[in-house]
This record gives sequence, C-alpha cells and structure tokens, in this order.
Amino acid sequence: MENLQYKIGITLIKGIGNNLAKNLIAYVGSEEGVFKENQANLAKIPGIGEVLSREIVNQNVLKRANEELEFILKNKIATHYFTDRTYPFRLKECSDAPIMIYSKGNCNLNDGKFIGIVGTRNVTENGKENCKKFIDDIAQLLPNVNIVSGLAYGVDICAHKAALDNGLPTIGVVGHGLDRIYPAVHRPTAVKMIEKGLLLTEYLSGTNPDRQNFVQRNRIIAGLCDATIVIESAARGGALITAEIANEYNRDVFAFPGRVNDVWSAGCNALIKNNKASLVESAEDVMRFMNWENQQVEGIRHVQTALFLDLSDDEQTIVSALRQKVDGMQMNELAIQLAMPVSRLSSMLLELEFKGLLKCLPGNVYRIIK
Repeated sequence: MENLQYKIGITLIKGIGNNLAKNLIAYVGSEEGVFKENQANLAKIPGIGEVLSREIVNQNVLKRANEELEFILKNKIATHYFTDRTYPFRLKECSDAPIMIYSKGNCNLNDGKFIGIVGTRNVTENGKENCKKFIDDIAQLLPNVNIVSGLAYGVDICAHKAALDNGLPTIGVVGHGLDRIYPAVHRPTAVKMIEKGLLLTEYLSGTNPDRQNFVQRNRIIAGLCDATIVIESAARGGALITAEIANEYNRDVFAFPGRVNDVWSAGCNALIKNNKASLVESAEDVMRFMNWENQQVEGIRHVQTALFLDLSDDEQTIVSALRQKVDGMQMNELAIQLAMPVSRLSSMLLELEFKGLLKCLPGNVYRIIK
C-alpha cells in the first residue's frame, strides 16, 4: 500500500500531465524514487525544470495522497494504475489516458465487448425508445457486452437503466470523486450499477462535478469502448465531443439518424453526413459492421414473442391499428377509428402497456413498441 501512495502522489503534482508523468517515472525508475530524488537531479529531467521539481519535493503532495489512500481503503475503492493488469487495455492504447483511475463496483474492465451510449440530456421519447430497443436487442445478440455511459440526465441514465433491466454490466464514467453521486437523483441507479457494473473516475475524493471535468471524462468513455453510439444530439454537445475523440482514437462511431428539422437529431445527422459516424438503426447493424459473432441463444426471441400471442380479438385490433401509425395515435382518435368507448379502450390500452407492447406518450398518445 505504501507504493500506492506514491502512485497517487504522481497524479497530484501540479503541472505534470499523464505523458510527462510517465517520462518522469521512466527517468527515475519508480514512483517512490520520484519523491525521494533530490530537487537538483529532478530539475535536470527533460520537461521538469526548477518549478516542477519544487512541486515534486513538496511533502503536501504525499500528505494528500495518504488521505486518499485512507479513503480508498475505507470505502473499498479499486485502483487501476496504467501498469496494472486490471487497467483497461483499450484505454491504455490512448495517448492521453489517465495513469490512474478509480472504480467502485463489480466489473472486469477487460472482459467482453464495450459499447458507449451517449447523447443529449434533453432526450425525446423517440430517443429513449431507440436507446432501450438497441440495448434490449444487443443483450440478446451479445450477452457479454458492457454498456458505458456518463450517469448524466437523458440518454446516459436511460442507457444505464436499460442495461440493468437486461442484466448487463454497465459502467458510469463520472466527472467527480467517488465520495458523491451527481446528479443526486440518480443515486438509486448508481447503487444498482455497483452491484453489476461500476462507477469509474480519474478524480480523487473531494473533486466537485465541475463542467470541465465532464469534458475530460468523455475521453475515458471513448477510450474504454470498442464502439460509441450517439442516440440523439443537438448541433453542439458533449456527445459530439465523445464521438470526435472516439474518431481520433480510431474507434468506430455510430449514430441514429433523425428527421432533417429535429433539433435533437442535428448532431447525429451531421456526424453521418460528414462521415464521422456510420448510420445505425438497430443492434444488428452494429453487430454486422463490427464483425461480432451473433451469440444469441436459440429461441430467446421466440419465447418473448410467444408471451403475447394470447391477445383478445379487441387487443389484436388495437395493436394492428397502432402498427399502422409510426408516430402513434391519440386515445380519442383511436376510439373513433375503432368505434370503441373510451372507457373500455382505456383499460385495454393500460393492459397492453403492462404487457410491454405499448408506450404511453404525453397527451395520451399511444405508440407500438413491439
């Protein structure tokens, strides 16, 4: 554990980024050696000089590192140093990857496929459905997949919840220390993620969720993943930053297209138009593009469909009518078309919603989802 203190200490030296830190360690020979070397010798190392050498010999760095070590032990936080076997090999390939990351949970960062799901915080109902449907389907086709996102509002939390619903490990990359959950309203989901998945950060405890941290964490989402999928995005936003970084890392990027005038599809459409993302409409598209072997268990889809074969004639009529309307139908409109009393139709719509066949949208609009 003493060596871990020095590893943490390396990340605390002001003015020394990840690459310079690696060079410094290589010159001196070890993390411990960095802090035990005299200032004159440190100053001679390329990129260090007088100012940084004074920062290194400042004992406050190791004092803070020791405080973090105590926090880690008390809260059962896992550390992943860039030379550790547990450090994610995909992230290690990225030139600006952090030399240390911290995690809380139960997930192997080097096991299985990793897909990043990102998008706007102002996700639409259509975006939510695309997100859920994609994860529902990928869970059937590729059971060893890990879903990565940022625990933020909108697409992020939708992706985490959908992954949990399908029993998939899901990783939330956060822009603050692991002594808090932000936003606080997502705490219940975060607790479930720790049971099957994990929370991950490069930041020490006490770090506030400042805006610049979320931009920085986007590179970790991109670096962890084999593929990054943008569900919805405006013309500017964090999801597009993640997509740009993934492109720089030579990782595959996909985007769901939207209508030309939809504000929350502008970013996705631009990515596709500029050849920065491949158009995706389904999990099968990603599987085919990535050349991933279909691991679907024979019969799973048939079992799910069979659950709803015992619909009554009226229920079948409702489902058939809604299948003709891609954008859904308002309940009163549906009642008129089917010549059915609203009170009777309302109860059947609720039953079909419980069965997972329908989605109730604002304004009593119902849309088929199966």
